[in-house]
Amino acid sequence: MATAGREVRRNRDADWNAWPVAEYLAENYRRLHPCDRDVIRHHSAFYRQFPPDSLARTLELGAGPNLYPLMPATAAGRRVEAVEPSAAGRAYLRRQLTHGPEDSWEPFYALARALDPALPRTLAEALTRVHVVRGDAGTLTEGRYDTASMNFVAESVTEDFGEFTALCEAFVRAVRPGGGLVAAFMAGMPSYRIGQGPLWPACPVDEPALRAVFGPHTTALRVTRLAKDRTLPEYGDDGVLLLTARRTTP
Repeated sequence: MATAGREVRRNRDADWNAWPVAEYLAENYRRLHPCDRDVIRHHSAFYRQFPPDSLARTLELGAGPNLYPLMPATAAGRRVEAVEPSAAGRAYLRRQLTHGPEDSWEPFYALARALDPALPRTLAEALTRVHVVRGDAGTLTEGRYDTASMNFVAESVTEDFGEFTALCEAFVRAVRPGGGLVAAFMAGMPSYRIGQGPLWPACPVDEPALRAVFGPHTTALRVTRLAKDRTLPEYGDDGVLLLTARRTTP
């Protein structure tokens, strides 16, 4: 297969250990963007359906250096596993857990706690529930988690729609039957650059694609779209797709 005259790049073709953490954070997460607010609202609503401390184990797949998807999980989730394949991503996460979160994350947590007062009083306290795990979709144990979250991952690591589908299916299988799923995807995003760095592989997806991938394996599937956030860098996307669902019984 080829895309624009070149071979399709897959997850294994990119050096994720060299992910440009500092540049990625500078471009996307040093301030709270409108898109971030909407994702946090969406994810907080998902986790508020569960009583505090009621989830033994929750998953954040491909956590990377983005802390805010971890935040809403820490009221209901007693153990939040941040599964991350990149050495650079794991190193950043562990620094935040060991030395305390950077101040730039505080507005994100203030919003998350305003939406769910059951969250721990401080972000540092919330992060004590997070455990960084080296791994990826291929290392997940089926049915291990009560809920799973994935944000800007499956569509941002491969140009191959078949591989995108396989990653999403592994994400679904990671939760027990009936377990909850929450996710965010960049809509229509082609392969992209962070700053002036290398081209990272991505697979443009839309709502019909998500329904086709998740529909056979889930119930209560809901997909909503956020308009493109013009305060973010131009990655060629046309907004964000938000998803919630429950895994069906095999």
